[in-house]
Amino acid sequence: MMRIDFTKMHGLGNDFVVVDARAQDPGLDEAGYRAIGDRRRGVGYDQFLTILPPVNGGTAFMKIHNPDGSEAEACGNGTRCVAAVLMDEAGKNEAIVETVAGALVCARSDDGRVTVDMGPAGLGWREIPLAREVDTLNVAFDEMPETGACCVNMGNPHAVFFVDDAEAVPLTEIGPVLETHSMFPERANIEFATIRSRTEIRMRVWERAAGITQACGSGACAVLVAAVRRGLSERRADVILDGGTLTIEWTETGRVLMTGPTATSFQGSLQLPDRMG
Repeated sequence: MMRIDFTKMHGLGNDFVVVDARAQDPGLDEAGYRAIGDRRRGVGYDQFLTILPPVNGGTAFMKIHNPDGSEAEACGNGTRCVAAVLMDEAGKNEAIVETVAGALVCARSDDGRVTVDMGPAGLGWREIPLAREVDTLNVAFDEMPETGACCVNMGNPHAVFFVDDAEAVPLTEIGPVLETHSMFPERANIEFATIRSRTEIRMRVWERAAGITQACGSGACAVLVAAVRRGLSERRADVILDGGTLTIEWTETGRVLMTGPTATSFQGSLQLPDRMG
């Protein structure tokens, strides 16, 4: 049997299994990630976060997996949680979390909230990526009840739909259809957002490979960027998700900053058959 020590964390209910593998990577296969991600028979998570030794001079490298075992490029709330672990460990209020999408600079304020610099938003159709050249500010979807999305890449692909009432959208029905639409060769995260004011946006999300989640940091960033591009919001606003509020800022220099709380739920140890390692 293979033993894995882990910490269960969350950012506004967006929950993670965090494993420190800097000494030894358990090397889970897809079956292992799926087993741990099962909310009835395993631990359950929106993303599985593995802390590995840094590659390019950062504090550590973070590998991200979805509950279906697929690997993800970015996870904003997860980055903040891992950064909090690394900052507590070092007794500092800053950390650099390396990911396949780049190195993310994180800082903790006096109120305990963690800010992560998510870098610049990708706005070109190839960056997102989309299946063909279109205006990413207004993307149409054939034979879909919802259309006219603003598409953004925040280390991973997002499609943002602005609607009158985000809470009325049948997300469980339309989310998986849009996620796997032919317009998205790498699938996409789907956000529905309602503008409450120029500094407050209500958002719900269907995450690629994870389904409905309480919060999505990269999704909140994508929503703010999309709102600014549409002229609907200031460059700094509160984005209200099912699990709570994130403060997002798209700076004049093009960086996207996300600020919010982190929390540790519990720590535990798992034993898995060796065939899952």
